[in-house]
Amino acid sequence: MTEQITALVTGANRGLGRQLAAELLARGAKVYAAARRPETVDLPGVVPIQLDITDPASVRAAAAIAGDVTVLVNNAGVSTQAALLTGPIEDIRLEMETHYFGTLNVSREFVPIIEKNGGGAVLNVLSVLAWYHPPTSGAYSAAKAAAWALTDALRTELAPKGIHVSALHVGYMDTDMVSYIPAEQKIDPALVARQAIDGLLGGQAEIIADELSRQVKAGLSTANS
Repeated sequence: MTEQITALVTGANRGLGRQLAAELLARGAKVYAAARRPETVDLPGVVPIQLDITDPASVRAAAAIAGDVTVLVNNAGVSTQAALLTGPIEDIRLEMETHYFGTLNVSREFVPIIEKNGGGAVLNVLSVLAWYHPPTSGAYSAAKAAAWALTDALRTELAPKGIHVSALHVGYMDTDMVSYIPAEQKIDPALVARQAIDGLLGGQAEIIADELSRQVKAGLSTANS
């Protein structure tokens, strides 16, 4: 990866995305803070940019502006809490459009830019629910599992181009997306962001940010035994 980092972080106006942008900024990177409503970006020092990852035209417009990117952070997400059999099909489609197709849309536009700029890295923010699939979060889990497969495939495809791909797995963070979860069960997103950028720059394939994710990951090999 080049010494001078220029990063684009999706969903950077709040929660983990804001912390990831702040962490990159603190390490001397130029940071494009992408959001559907860029006027909501309040982090000093970043470059706000409009981006709706589910809208291909919006993604192309952002890529035309941010042509110096070397690090892409696919963080933008949504949680409808839709169950697969009883939840609104529109919510289930929104989860997949956001976490899978949205991540793919942004990657397809920005990977050629990163390659043109000499290589770099992509970080896909996933979840412990890519591995653990409770029925109460069926739509979210299915979309994150699809994004995990996407991440693994892109890692192999992009390695010859000098682009490293990392996946971040984390359970519950102290953000408004999971405000209904008790505070003692959540991890500080600033701590997650620090681990994520350390792992990304260190070349880790998978960054496992909390004990819940480590336990679930460890159990995968024995789940069917």
